Amino acid sequence: MAASVDPLVVERVIGDVVDMFVPSATMSVYYNSKHVTNGCNLRPSLTDDPPRILMSSLNLSNFYTLVMVDPDAPSPSEPYMREWVHWIVVDIPGTGNVSSGREILSYTGPCPPIGIHRYILLLFKQKGPIGMIEQPATRANFNTRHFATHLELGLPIAATYFNAQKEPAAKKVATAA
Repeated sequence: MAASVDPLVVERVIGDVVDMFVPSATMSVYYNSKHVTNGCNLRPSLTDDPPRILMSSLNLSNFYTLVMVDPDAPSPSEPYMREWVHWIVVDIPGTGNVSSGREILSYTGPCPPIGIHRYILLLFKQKGPIGMIEQPATRANFNTRHFATHLELGLPIAATYFNAQKEPAAKKVATAA
């Protein structure tokens, strides 16, 4: 049942963002009708709205946390803002309905200024409902490992990532006067 973590190792998701883990759940991510597979390329304009996420192999009596980060901010060659957090949802019920969870940090879509960025969605199993939690003071320099440790989440149970880069500006069509 466990999904392979090989693409996560090859692209340094495991290492840069989280430690080695064994997936115990599945998470399917969709932007509109586009199914996100590890390493696929998406246009940022396709990711303006939060993705639809389907989860399976969850325990109905547990709660889950979803985190989305960009470890390549502002540039993959100089990621001094690593990690940029795009979304945090806690207390997702075991049904896997993300919209029934509690959004700690609202979704903001990818907007890479330069280079190809990795956007990583991680799912964690909670030990119980999360009480009061403050929103991060800034989206820059988020640390998924510290966040997971602070909330006693342990290692992720599922993860997926995609790549995106800045879209070229639309060319202006010359009009006759």
